[in-house]
Amino acid sequence: MAFQVGDGIVKYFKKKAVRENRINSAIQISRSIDENIAGLESGFGHSSDLVVRKLKFDGNMDITCAILYISSLVDKSTIGNLSLELTAFKPECCKTKTDMVFSQLMSSIPGLRELKEGFEYESLYTDLLSGNIVFLLDGFNKFFSVTASTDEGRPIEEPTSQTIIRGPKEGFNEKLNSNILLVRKRIKSKALRIEKLTIGTVTRTTVCLMYLDAIARDEIVQEIRTRLGKIEIDGILEGGYIEELIKDDRYSIFPTFLSSEKPDSVAAALLEGRVAILVDGTPYVLTAPALMAEFFQVSEDYYHHYIISSAMRFLRFVAFSLTLLVPAVYVAVTTFHQEMIPTPLLISIAAQREGVPFPALVEALIMEFTFEILREAGIRMPRAIGPSISIVGALVLGQAAVEAGIISAAMVIVVSITAISSFAVPNYEMSNAIRLIRFALMLLAGTLGLYGVFMGLIILVLHLCKIKSITVPYLTPIAPEIKGGNKDTIFRAPLWKMKYRPSGISGTDTARVGYEAVNANKKGKPEFR
Repeated sequence: MAFQVGDGIVKYFKKKAVRENRINSAIQISRSIDENIAGLESGFGHSSDLVVRKLKFDGNMDITCAILYISSLVDKSTIGNLSLELTAFKPECCKTKTDMVFSQLMSSIPGLRELKEGFEYESLYTDLLSGNIVFLLDGFNKFFSVTASTDEGRPIEEPTSQTIIRGPKEGFNEKLNSNILLVRKRIKSKALRIEKLTIGTVTRTTVCLMYLDAIARDEIVQEIRTRLGKIEIDGILEGGYIEELIKDDRYSIFPTFLSSEKPDSVAAALLEGRVAILVDGTPYVLTAPALMAEFFQVSEDYYHHYIISSAMRFLRFVAFSLTLLVPAVYVAVTTFHQEMIPTPLLISIAAQREGVPFPALVEALIMEFTFEILREAGIRMPRAIGPSISIVGALVLGQAAVEAGIISAAMVIVVSITAISSFAVPNYEMSNAIRLIRFALMLLAGTLGLYGVFMGLIILVLHLCKIKSITVPYLTPIAPEIKGGNKDTIFRAPLWKMKYRPSGISGTDTARVGYEAVNANKKGKPEFR
């Protein structure tokens, strides 16, 4: 009982401290410039990169102006130009300190035309930490700030994780404004909505919500907006934080947000009614709702002929099945169901396994774990030697294991097929989920045979039916089945056949513009407007 009372007292004082901090953050700045500067320097702990410059306007010694900025966040040339212009500024109403001084500043100095004003210390801290230059004028209880953040950072270049043969080569980078620019270049519509919010009590990370009005469903947009507003965390360093905090089923290993480095993929998702979440500091943009079929699609599917694209997409689903089932089926058949194997093949496998000291399950687990270690080592090693280490390690270890009689040659073939098939899955998060489930199916196959494999598949399908991505079922439009909604899932229909946006995701504007309905007399040829 005493412990519960103590916890209650601690929670009370924590809530009280939070309330006091919120109250203090809403304190307005003072009219005294010295008091404001002293408060800022104390708030930043007298940090060495907080620069404070005081100057007097030319021709008047009564009006004092202070320029404040974080030296590591601003552009040095912008600082120099503004300092010269402010030093030469002569206010006409210098004897009577009125708000006209600020209006004269904005009208006479070109660099200050886009000033924004603020009255609270919290806004002042935010502007300084965002790379803005803050201006304080003695006798005024407000400040003005102008954007002067540096453009240093990685330039726009080809994505590293999503390679394509045909299509745009531009990729997102770590700068939020550059990423917004890349989407704006592709969607020149006044319906594109951009909402910015700040998440993280310490990092104060800028998160941008992007969608097309009337094309995106209002319920989905509002749901994402509400979930983002409920996030309470000290920092957001990457979009994966957002995904983990607002996803529907937090314990599912399947990704419910699609991450992309390609602006054309994000633009296509917006045109289908999805919502994009851009996080400052990361080149990966999240789009939601994300359906399972999307994780096997690439932007290049829409740049080639639809028959070729459908064949390649079907091949990815086959690779997904091979990655998931080949090791488990091999273990189950060789352990419990030898009668299902043709006699010549059974004799060959038995001859290869003669002298192998481990059962098929242990043999498969050893090889799969070894391959996963090699894959992880290849990713973490320096780029110059990473691929060489993984390839040479796989060849040397596989050959040595077979010659030593620890592993059979058939198991090496099975693991190789599984590994190659896993690389055909275009989305890395989905590939990770499949790799993990593969081990569970192998354990079921080694204990229950094919019955265990089918039980695992049934559980997997039930789990996928249960998952939702921002209130939208994960297996849409297959389960629940939507009539006419399977034109862009396992196979891709011609563009002139996809007359409507995906049902269940798009808003009121469901028809794709640019062509009329297909005329039956023209035998499938589109009639363009």
